[in-house]
Amino acid sequence: MSRLLSALIAALLATSVMAEAPQIATSDPMIASPFAYAKSGAKAERGRSAAEAGAKVIGGEVAPDGAWPWQVALLVGGAPINTDAQFCGGSMVLDRWVLTAAHCIHMPIEDGSFADLRPDEVSILVGTNTLTPGSGDLIPVETIFRHPSYTGTQFDFDIALIKLARAPQVPYQTVEVPDAEYGDILNRQGVTTIVTGWGLQEGAQPSPQLRQAEIQVLDRQLCNQAMLEARAEDAAGGFGYAVQTLGVAETDAYAIWDELVARAPDAVSDNMICSGTFEGGKTSCNGDSGGPLVVPVEGGGYIQAGIVSWGLSATSGHGCEETALFSAYTNISKFVPWLNEVIEGNP
Repeated sequence: MSRLLSALIAALLATSVMAEAPQIATSDPMIASPFAYAKSGAKAERGRSAAEAGAKVIGGEVAPDGAWPWQVALLVGGAPINTDAQFCGGSMVLDRWVLTAAHCIHMPIEDGSFADLRPDEVSILVGTNTLTPGSGDLIPVETIFRHPSYTGTQFDFDIALIKLARAPQVPYQTVEVPDAEYGDILNRQGVTTIVTGWGLQEGAQPSPQLRQAEIQVLDRQLCNQAMLEARAEDAAGGFGYAVQTLGVAETDAYAIWDELVARAPDAVSDNMICSGTFEGGKTSCNGDSGGPLVVPVEGGGYIQAGIVSWGLSATSGHGCEETALFSAYTNISKFVPWLNEVIEGNP
């Protein structure tokens, strides 16, 4: 048990009154889908309120015109091209294939289960960095493929493919993805990465312009330790109250706590990349879900190492934690066999 967690339990055992559990920054896989958020009008409503932090590439800058030509926007099907209709990002990996996150196309429904979006519920905007009417090429979707191991109740296996009804009719480029061996090289601490996406800016003001931020791969074990301590701090209040209420002996309480912490699964799994900055303040946020995390390669060009998967919720309960050290990205190199199987099986 770390000294931080031990101190937390000791403090809780020493008091007779449980304080309100602190609201910490943590990942929340049970939130409503980005699609439902945009379709409901909640995104537009939050964009009109300058009091709330917005979803954006935190600490980023506006991308130059023509930069990141593989970047696409997922829009609510049938909606006009604007920031309110955009709910996720993606990348062109072949002329009719878009790579995105599974949580962008797999959403909770009224009975509590999850279901994939229908193709007619999504349109893909290609060939533009600006979400304005008349920009780019808005393309219907033919088929949606979610990784079969993604369940909707957690963020592991957070990857999906979208087949377009036709090839884009505007200038664009596809981006390469790494195989398993190259992926291991890219997923090392200190490797430079760039995340791109659309979203609300400071003060929750909507921006139609694509943004970019340079960050770096962080050690996955360090990210998991940070997440474990944050989640344990949030859980400690309830645990201390239960111990006091049930009259559990202090030595037993420590043993039970150690067992709980030991059984907690890693937040950042082997299928994920942890990327951010040691000083914080540069990361992706929920409006960027499904978008690419790319790595510059020798000789020029980029390779897509990750897909924006999940970040940290703001302590206010609104938006994202703007001082967060990192976000998690699906490690594409772990899923190349599945990508090949889907694409080859659906010519």
